[in-house]
Amino acid sequence: MHVLIVEDEAAMAESLSRGLQRHGYKTKGVDTGTRALQAYHEADLILLDLDLPDIDGLEVCRSIRAACDTPIITFTDCGTELDRVLGLQAGSDDCLGKPYGFRELLARIEAVMRRVRPQRTFTSSTAVAHGPFEMDAAKREVRLHGVPVDLTRKEFDLLYYLARRPGTVVSREELMAEIWGDATSHAMSSRVTRTIDTHVSTLRSKLGSSSWVVTVRGVGFRFGQG
Repeated sequence: MHVLIVEDEAAMAESLSRGLQRHGYKTKGVDTGTRALQAYHEADLILLDLDLPDIDGLEVCRSIRAACDTPIITFTDCGTELDRVLGLQAGSDDCLGKPYGFRELLARIEAVMRRVRPQRTFTSSTAVAHGPFEMDAAKREVRLHGVPVDLTRKEFDLLYYLARRPGTVVSREELMAEIWGDATSHAMSSRVTRTIDTHVSTLRSKLGSSSWVVTVRGVGFRFGQG
């Protein structure tokens, strides 16, 4: 799982990153709100310090939550009840006061990810293969020409949904309902469009070609043949 650490104290960020990596997480660190807003779409989970040097952390949290449903755990130096409430109201899934115990953080990460994990389960036939493209949902693995492709949780789910339906055009509304669990967006909002288009753009970059995920103008997307 990819974790974005937004923390301007270098020593704390490095310590947190090392600890998470020892438990199997992949981490990326940024030290400003501006960089967080540029990097959040690549993460499966965001650990966000609310005390940032450039942008109010609460505003960063609100902006990310307005654009996507990626889980966010915030941290506050004050640790008062009001600060935690403000963090939750800004859109975070959990809020901890500093200092916190690393074991508690791990437990809270696991609890948050259990809540947001998709309820649907993949069928017993989880492997998909199209020429040099191979995908196995049971192992959460993607390979292209035998080389592993590193995807976030949402990127994987989006690509798998399309790859299971080769040649079928899937609308943005259907993708939002199935992948993001948002069945209410009948009219396409700019937030929905940005969320899907950002993930599609990142997928194309990681796959090295735009022909694996094809845009059908005015309708949606379909899986291509590379």
